[in-house]
Amino acid sequence: MNIPEPAKKVPMLFRAQIDGRCQIQRLVPRREEQDATRWASEWVEKTYPQLRESAGFVQTRTYNLTWRFITNSGQDDGVTRPVIGARGWPFYPGSSMKGIFRRACSQEEAERYCGKSLNDDFKPGILRFHGGYPTDTAWTEDLVDIVHPQQDFQVKSNKKDSGAFIQISLHQPELKFGISSTVPLDDQEWEVIWNIWEKAISTGIGSRVCAGYGQPEKHTGNVLYRTKLKGQGQAAKLIDGTGEFRANVFRAAVRGHALRIFGGLTNADTADRIVNNLFGGIKGQAVIGLLGMSFRVLTDNPGEFGRKGYLQPTYDIEGELTWLLARKLPNSEQELALKKLIGALTRFAMIFGGFGKSWRRADHRLFYEEYYENQYKSLIGCHWQWLGERSLANDVKVRKLDHVTKFIAEIQQIAKEWMRLQNITPNPAQKAAWRETWHQDNVQIWGREAENKEDSRAIFWLHKPYQEEIRGIQSEGSIYRSSVTGQMGQIGRLWHRMYPFVRLVKNPEDPKGKPIPKKTFRYLEFLTLFPDNSRESQDFIKFLNSQQNRSNSFQKLW
Repeated sequence: MNIPEPAKKVPMLFRAQIDGRCQIQRLVPRREEQDATRWASEWVEKTYPQLRESAGFVQTRTYNLTWRFITNSGQDDGVTRPVIGARGWPFYPGSSMKGIFRRACSQEEAERYCGKSLNDDFKPGILRFHGGYPTDTAWTEDLVDIVHPQQDFQVKSNKKDSGAFIQISLHQPELKFGISSTVPLDDQEWEVIWNIWEKAISTGIGSRVCAGYGQPEKHTGNVLYRTKLKGQGQAAKLIDGTGEFRANVFRAAVRGHALRIFGGLTNADTADRIVNNLFGGIKGQAVIGLLGMSFRVLTDNPGEFGRKGYLQPTYDIEGELTWLLARKLPNSEQELALKKLIGALTRFAMIFGGFGKSWRRADHRLFYEEYYENQYKSLIGCHWQWLGERSLANDVKVRKLDHVTKFIAEIQQIAKEWMRLQNITPNPAQKAAWRETWHQDNVQIWGREAENKEDSRAIFWLHKPYQEEIRGIQSEGSIYRSSVTGQMGQIGRLWHRMYPFVRLVKNPEDPKGKPIPKKTFRYLEFLTLFPDNSRESQDFIKFLNSQQNRSNSFQKLW
């Protein structure tokens, strides 16, 4: 009996990762069903509905992860997909668990719990690590995950080195971890063991932890910087078209700004090396970054905006952003410098832009409502704010227009100090030749105070002439669809930000104490411009210069 096309009867899980058989990582535009979607569906369909309970001698604890979680099985070439264990369920291997546990131990603890070398022999530790499994079948949802590298496209040039690709990851799983001992232990020592594990898991588990994957809800001991934010904008789309707020937008934005800042202080290769050391990367060899990141969602109100072909998923989110020390530094001086650096870079991102899709533009739904009178237009922009009194008091470093120059000088000084601690001499004269290098010869900042959200001026210039033609007196001035504003497939050279104006006022309960922050209806409207030699760019700069003496017009700040 002949079986027609027998190769197509083989489940995707067992096929070679080659064209025509199965390519999980490949995203094929307009294909009705991606290989990864079918692979995940077939996998979930054949798993057992539940796992057996852990043996009675195994101690267990359960932890929730804030976003996605991925372990790389290494079984399929070029594909990142989970380790699959008993009954077809994904799991975090006990060997990986032991590895991060050992790193969190003192030497004495490591030798007792994990083992030690004895000349040519090895003495095992007393603990056995049983790994971590999901606690229920919720892990079977939203497995197909899209990754879209854009660093060079966003910062350096308009050339895209690669497109999006797919990986398989678990969305906000709850995992149960198991540990047992070869000798009886009292409750007090078990508490010590679980405290070590919680310290270990705080660094993140699995792959891509520096991008927000594998992060627990609570972190202990390795926090460099923490703040609260709220934002709204266009959400990323999954393969099935549903929206998802992706926590790695914070790392992407801050990493990009680090490249811009360091690119203005040294040559391109050195700037890349510094940023790879901070955030991780691959240049010649893999580098584990110093910084990890976690975003814990406090409130999440996903939605949609637009009509028919312009319908897009949206996010409206509040949460706590945490930057973590992912590996040890040689001394406390470097740790203090790193705290200053990551705090300054996060504030830089908030002052001049935002996070996620369309971060270079202010949210048109807030500041240009009439643009969407019929809603048959793309959603443009995002809007981010500091959340909570602590963030408003500590993180708002620009409360007036003339604070911008001081803030930029401070972040550059902080970056230079970090370079010196890495034995790198700053040399702005050899700046990187990138589109968005942060150097006085390459970037200008203009600003004004807007009375309210209806008072934005520059948002109209993105779509209409900034200067009307007066026959015989002045020509029309426009940056619409030019190299300044960009267009499809081309990153523009202009950032537009409506930064909420926050005052400091006397505390009525303690007039002689520290001032307290007070939100207002006003905004600081910023234009960040990376000029080129185009006529549109040069004419626009002339226009801005000509307006400086007019009431409430844009002033050149840097």
